[in-house]
Amino acid sequence: MFTGIDEVDWASLGHAYGPADDVPALLRGLASDDPAEREAALDGIYGSVHHQGDVYDSTLACIPFLLELVACPEVQDRGCVVELLASIGGIDLSGDDELEELDPEDEEFEDAANYAMAAAAVAAGADVFLALVGDADREVRLAVPGALASLHGDPVRVLDLLRERLTVETDTEVRLALVEAVGRIALRYESLRDETAGWLSWLSGAAQDPALRLAALAQLARCAPGRLPGDVVPTVTALLTELRQAGPGRCTGADGPGGGCPCGPGGPPGAAGGPGRTPLNLPANAFNSANSWAVPGVRDALGTSHPVHPAQPAESTDLRPAAPTLVGQLREEREEQRAGRGAAWADDLLRTLHSALDDRVDDRIALITAQLRSPDGAQRTDAVWMCGGLVRTWRGGYDEVVRLVGEQLHDPEPRLRAAAASWLEGLFALAGPATDDLAARVAEDPAPWATEWMGGRPGSAGALLALTRAGDARAVPVLARALERPETDGRLLYALPHLGEAGAALVPALRRRLGALPLDDDLGERSAPLLLALAGWRAVEALPEVLRVLRGAPAVRREWVQESALRAVAAFGPAAREAVADVRPLLDDPRAGTATAAARALWAVEGDAGAVLPRLRSLLSAPDAHDRRAAAWVLGAFGGSARAAAPELRACLTARDVWLRVDAATALSRVTGGLGETLPVLLAAWRENRHTRIDVAECLAELGPAGRAAAEAEPLLRAELARTRRHNVSAGVSGDHDIHQDERLLELCRRALGEPATEAPE
Repeated sequence: MFTGIDEVDWASLGHAYGPADDVPALLRGLASDDPAEREAALDGIYGSVHHQGDVYDSTLACIPFLLELVACPEVQDRGCVVELLASIGGIDLSGDDELEELDPEDEEFEDAANYAMAAAAVAAGADVFLALVGDADREVRLAVPGALASLHGDPVRVLDLLRERLTVETDTEVRLALVEAVGRIALRYESLRDETAGWLSWLSGAAQDPALRLAALAQLARCAPGRLPGDVVPTVTALLTELRQAGPGRCTGADGPGGGCPCGPGGPPGAAGGPGRTPLNLPANAFNSANSWAVPGVRDALGTSHPVHPAQPAESTDLRPAAPTLVGQLREEREEQRAGRGAAWADDLLRTLHSALDDRVDDRIALITAQLRSPDGAQRTDAVWMCGGLVRTWRGGYDEVVRLVGEQLHDPEPRLRAAAASWLEGLFALAGPATDDLAARVAEDPAPWATEWMGGRPGSAGALLALTRAGDARAVPVLARALERPETDGRLLYALPHLGEAGAALVPALRRRLGALPLDDDLGERSAPLLLALAGWRAVEALPEVLRVLRGAPAVRREWVQESALRAVAAFGPAAREAVADVRPLLDDPRAGTATAAARALWAVEGDAGAVLPRLRSLLSAPDAHDRRAAAWVLGAFGGSARAAAPELRACLTARDVWLRVDAATALSRVTGGLGETLPVLLAAWRENRHTRIDVAECLAELGPAGRAAAEAEPLLRAELARTRRHNVSAGVSGDHDIHQDERLLELCRRALGEPATEAPE
């Protein structure tokens, strides 16, 4: 093993941190008898040679030695190396025209060429995986199916091998890996999809092992969702019940004729050893090979795509170090999450099924509802986490789901309680069916404002935050106590305006807190939520405290502090006349944000638009789009009093910045009192950038389309209401206000159409 490793000029090769002369030691470390050294070596390779999924010339040089390691039965943790190879070779550039368009002198061309060479090199050596499907090492057997399905160039041969192995494999998780690999082949090769989908459909009904049936349904949903049975939800629910009642276990060997699994000889046409196989020669396409039930990859922490080895089996005597590496930390976190769970992989299968069901929202709601009613606390915990992706992505009728999640707040398991509260935080008004449970949970907790900890990480004051965001007055007395504490969760403070008029009882506490804040560099962060709440409640009695902040704004982030204070003054209106002497000098401030906020405050207090219009009109001609947007927003608040600024606003309607066009069109509509000249701009922005839709819908709801405007706007509004996918969903990105903002858009669309609606979220 490692023949020729010292003949490679490693120092001339590179990785993420420079010369690759340390790579031979890392490769040898993977073959060490010391588990700590093996883990450190794996961590080092992921951290440098395959850093964030990249492929360097040193990565290419490693491939032959990694294949040797995999083939050597004396090496421990070979499953990790299989996963590493699958990640290195898992970049598919076939059919990618971008590579041809790149200049060979560009660095991007070299990177793409490295990926292509890595995929080819690993695929060329993929025969080594064929002999490992029955390896004595469970972790190898767990990793190899995905690698074969993703990397081997003969999918027909692999498909036969995987299904044949399923007839003799006894480890449940390995059997699931085999089924997932079969599904992956169906996804990669369209010519094999129909046959493979038929086999999965048969397996989902014929296998006696409920885990296999569930796995088959999950893969069928991925590759051929149209072939799912109509009763998929009750079927899955029944399988989960079987799994719960059976507890952890392995294949009984009684799934088919002669004591074998029904997918072996004597199984359906097309099964391994059965009639109906038609050899096909298809090109290989690379594919990421991480098993869905393996330990999460380093991607979870670094944004990369390479997976990490699965957790050690319970009977293992391999004592690993106490997570000195990132690999170890991820492994230990996964093991902690799954401690004491009989069928810990079931949630992964359900996640796969949920993901594959995609926009079949009713089916997914029914499935989650069944999970939330399960007597198995672990299954209910999984269901709560699955609610996140479903509700954040798709619109639907979630009242019963929310009610059932609320019930979990009383469970004795702290992780389940914390998960439920964390999910409810992001629902705002949609949390209504759970508010009684939230209020009860808050009442039971002696310090509901305290930070909750989940998995060793700080969370938030979950139940109290969710109750506050839902606008429930029962949160007010508890919040009053929280405001007397030296420190209060910032998200809790920002949620106060959602309480509406009920929150006005908190004004004295907010005044005391605001008045006691040091006028130091942290003033902006600490005062902003307090000023926002006081402005929302128009608490003019807090003017002395607001002026203290305005006058004492520090140099650090002064504009932010002053704008927050000026917005509060504007909200107080004519009753804040005492502030005029402090506000007027700020009208000429060179910073547009401060100047426009001062103009808004002066107009609100004095009602004299003429005194501030010249400054705002000049800002509408500023070169910076952000400055022009700020001026347009303020002018819109003036309404007809700002009609003199209409020419400057019209000039902004053709700006390159879509947000400036929207702000200018909205302001002009309010200034002129109509949508005639601005509706085309607003509707074009709606189509161009989905994130503008709330602003556009708010303008339409406020002014109400009429005549020709109604005819033009109605199709877009009705199309939005009919869409099941939330407008602000972005791959890999989410915020805890996303659901709230999308529900606000729907409410505004209904108002714009003149339909009955509940109170729009603020």
